[in-house]
Amino acid sequence: MTDQTPADLDGAGAAVELAATVVAGAARRLAGSGDLDAEQVLAYDLAHAAAGLSTARSALGYGVTGSDEARIACAFVADVLADLTTRTVGREAAWATTPQWMEPAASFVSQYRHPRFLADLCGVEGERHLDADFALVRETFHRFSEEQLRPRAEHIHRTNSDIPEEVIAGLAEMGAFGLSIPEEYGGFASGGESDYLGMVVATEELSWGSLGAGGSLITRPEILSRALVAGGTEAQKQIWLPKLASGEVMNAVAVTEPDFGSDVAGIVTSATPTAGGWLVNGTKTWCTFAARADVVMLLARTDPDRSKAHRGLSLFVVEKPRGDGRGFSFTQDPGVDGGAGAAGRMEGRPIDTLGYRGMHSYEIAFENWFVPADNLIGGEGGVGRGFYLQMAGFENGRLQTAARALGVMQAAYEAAYDYAGGRGVFGHPILDYQLTRAKLARMAVLIQSARQCSYDVARLMAKGEGTLEASMLKAYVCRAAEWVTREAMQIHGGMGYAEEYAVSRYFVDARVLSIFEGADETLALKVVARRLVEQAG
Repeated sequence: MTDQTPADLDGAGAAVELAATVVAGAARRLAGSGDLDAEQVLAYDLAHAAAGLSTARSALGYGVTGSDEARIACAFVADVLADLTTRTVGREAAWATTPQWMEPAASFVSQYRHPRFLADLCGVEGERHLDADFALVRETFHRFSEEQLRPRAEHIHRTNSDIPEEVIAGLAEMGAFGLSIPEEYGGFASGGESDYLGMVVATEELSWGSLGAGGSLITRPEILSRALVAGGTEAQKQIWLPKLASGEVMNAVAVTEPDFGSDVAGIVTSATPTAGGWLVNGTKTWCTFAARADVVMLLARTDPDRSKAHRGLSLFVVEKPRGDGRGFSFTQDPGVDGGAGAAGRMEGRPIDTLGYRGMHSYEIAFENWFVPADNLIGGEGGVGRGFYLQMAGFENGRLQTAARALGVMQAAYEAAYDYAGGRGVFGHPILDYQLTRAKLARMAVLIQSARQCSYDVARLMAKGEGTLEASMLKAYVCRAAEWVTREAMQIHGGMGYAEEYAVSRYFVDARVLSIFEGADETLALKVVARRLVEQAG
């Protein structure tokens, strides 16, 4: 084997189809058993195997665009086959397969997982193949990250401080908060493919600069604006969408509750009718950016009959004063702020986190907080539709989270590559050693393959499709980000554990990605595996 090992896209395609038969067989067997909860381990592995397979299909499409791209595709497909092997070994009956299932692809996998092939691939990242418009979007947001985010990111992380107002103002001036808001309401969304793909490209570049102070900042208006577009009244759209697009109004999201987590249908925070509006009582948690936000998108129970589950929920735009990262406590004067009876109260307690700093997450307690009737999304017609509207708001959230993971991975990979080239041990730069080179090659292969998959999913979602694919991508890429940042940290050796190198921040930031926007286990079991089994049945 030499460094001129040619790509074999035919072999890669055959390997992908072989893996697809194994995944389909497991899905059919689960469909036959009829009880996913009784076989959660298999269902979880099936979801992640299918996610890797979906990404591999995108890699195949990418591979036809050039020789480097083809080598990247072969390396990625070989890794996907190897991963599937580890999931099936010793559990062949559960997967409805045999120990010999991979034999037809064994030669392909051996060739493109060979350490020499991977070491020779080191330094090959592959072109992104964005057209001129999206290349300009990437360049614009990359420059902003380089000039405005990276110089501030480490200080924000170490001091757990707030995102500087000049960062928010800069993104507002660029129109970053209006990427998903229709043009007629002051945004830049035209209803085509560019809406989704532009958001993916921008989110990755901002996350490359800082996950907490950049990549996630533009997600909040995205969620609320999509909910408003999906079910808001025309008056609500006219009031809120232009303000969200311009950055005049920044928002947070209050859905999760302390005792329910991903079980949104079980929430108990209530909104009770009162003169002129609603009184909110209850506690929400993991409300990112809640202090600085001017409004909170709140999901609350408007029907006290708990048996109605998600059908008893409604969605509100809750106005509030601005606070800071140390926490906040606000009161309402019924005579001034509307409503009647006792004064309303909203109190936010910051939740200290390992990483993902700058936006801050809060637990918020509401006590008789008055919300005007006009702020019920959808008006009277929105009563009981809150679950569906918030799902519309989160429609693009999983794809965006995958893009955030890509930005963090790219930053970690670049840091590791640069460090390996400048750090010498035993008389040679770390970059000269086969193990380092193989690790870096696998990082680059994984990142580019996942990136191309994110582009494909964005195009699907622009056509009203791709919900399952977005969930699979989110599950796959967020787990991958933990491996990439861990290995980047390891390449730094002892200095990887030192806060003076940004790679330690990338590592702790990456850890949150498999938790928010759908915890990995819930996403795999309740969304991906369930859909795969339904399709198989």
